[in-house]
Amino acid sequence: MKARKVLQIVFALDFAAWAHSTQRRKGGAHEPYVNHLTEVARLVAQATGGKDEKLIIAALLHDVLEDQSMNVSYVMLVENFGKRVARIVREVTDDKSLPKAERKRMQVVHAPHLSRRAKILKIADKAANLNSILQSPPRDWSATRKREYFAWAAEVVGGCRGVNDWIEAVFDERLSLGQF
Repeated sequence: MKARKVLQIVFALDFAAWAHSTQRRKGGAHEPYVNHLTEVARLVAQATGGKDEKLIIAALLHDVLEDQSMNVSYVMLVENFGKRVARIVREVTDDKSLPKAERKRMQVVHAPHLSRRAKILKIADKAANLNSILQSPPRDWSATRKREYFAWAAEVVGGCRGVNDWIEAVFDERLSLGQF
C-alpha cells in the first residue's frame, strides 16, 4: 500500500479515536469504543485483501455520524476524507431520531439496497458485534436478549449477502457460536 493511503488510514483512525474518545463498549469489560472500530476495519481490510482503502477508512468512521453528530457532520467527513468515504458512512448510519425498534427494523429493510461496499461494512460490523457479545456481553443482557440480537443481526446480514464470501463466512462462524 502506498504511503499516502497508509497516511489516510492512520488519519482516519486518529479522527475516530478523537470522535469516540469518551465512548465505551456496552460489554462487561467496558473497553474503549475505538477497539470496535479497529476490529471492523481489520475485518474489512481482510475481506478486501487490503485493496480498498476508502472502505477501510469508512469502517473506522462508520459510527461517527450516528454516535457523534454533535461533533462530526457529513460535511466534515467530506472535507477530511472525500465524498466516497462520507457516502459509505452515511449509508450505514441509523437515523437516531427514530425509536430504537424502528431503527433496527429499518436496517433489515435497507440492507438489500445498500451499495456493495456498505454491505461488506455492514456484515463486518455485525460480525464484530457478535464477537463482542460472545467475548464480553453486557452484564444486564439475558440469554434471550443475546439470542434476539443474533437473530436480528442474521436478518440484516441476510439482506447483504452475495458481496464477499470471506466476510460472510466470518459472520456465519460467529453466528453459529451464539448458543445461549
